[in-house]
Amino acid sequence: MVHYRRNRLPGGTFFFTVVLRDHAATLLVDHVEPLRAAFRHVRRQRPFVIDAMVVLPDHLHAIWTLPPGDADYAGRWRAIKSRFTRTLAGLGIALPKNARGEYALWQPRFWEHTIRNETDLTRHVDYIHYNPVKHGHVTTVAHWPYSSFHRYVRAGLYPPDWSGCLQEHAGIGNE
Repeated sequence: MVHYRRNRLPGGTFFFTVVLRDHAATLLVDHVEPLRAAFRHVRRQRPFVIDAMVVLPDHLHAIWTLPPGDADYAGRWRAIKSRFTRTLAGLGIALPKNARGEYALWQPRFWEHTIRNETDLTRHVDYIHYNPVKHGHVTTVAHWPYSSFHRYVRAGLYPPDWSGCLQEHAGIGNE
């Protein structure tokens, strides 16, 4: 069995890619409100900062900063994924199950990268915000509603017509 090495940096900032098993699924955007509720619930119980995020139909990217002394991002992801899955099941949405009868909505793992410095953070934030264009969901970043891009524009960190550049983001993420 492969043993994944995670960087357990208390108070660290991390980039994540979390993916549904079915790459043709659209559950994340079709049910974005229960997904947001799952994040709110977990953040109330186990705080963390969402520095940037984008939700696409079958996957999401996020940058989180954990509280000082806390390195358990895996537990937070487990709780978010579980709560979202149980909420959808409770709404009567048909979800895939594995051979043991357990829900198999998500890929079992996620991709994580420790943010090393401001340049690394900027590159990953730009990657997150450009991702809907990269995947062909929209032609301009501002047209994708499920993105922290709009928060960045309101804060004056991006101009409203920012579009990024795909070549600048090559090699970021593991989709």
